[in-house]
Amino acid sequence: MNHCDLTEAASLKMYILIKRQTPRGIAIVSAAHASLAVYLKFKESKEVSDWLEWSFKKVVCTVTAEQFEESKEYEDHTVMTESTLGNQEISIGFKPRAVWPAFFKTLRLYNDQDQ
Repeated sequence: MNHCDLTEAASLKMYILIKRQTPRGIAIVSAAHASLAVYLKFKESKEVSDWLEWSFKKVVCTVTAEQFEESKEYEDHTVMTESTLGNQEISIGFKPRAVWPAFFKTLRLYNDQDQ
């Protein structure tokens, strides 16, 4: 791997978006499930391989219902549902990439104040 490739691999990030009103305990479990689901769905890709070896960075954000729906327009994702909440869609995980659309940079990082 040359220096440019290593720099790009080190900047790979997985985004996980959680609906803002999701109870904290469920949100935490859903983030873990989303991370694993993304890995399993895309594990054969070069991005995931490089992400595992060089980065392993994840960004967890809270989103409104509208932002959640908008995020589905971006490729390479998996949506998680929660059976205890009537199978509602509550989180979405995206395959790691080095460069993200501007939409993702506008999202708020997850914190306990969102609950």
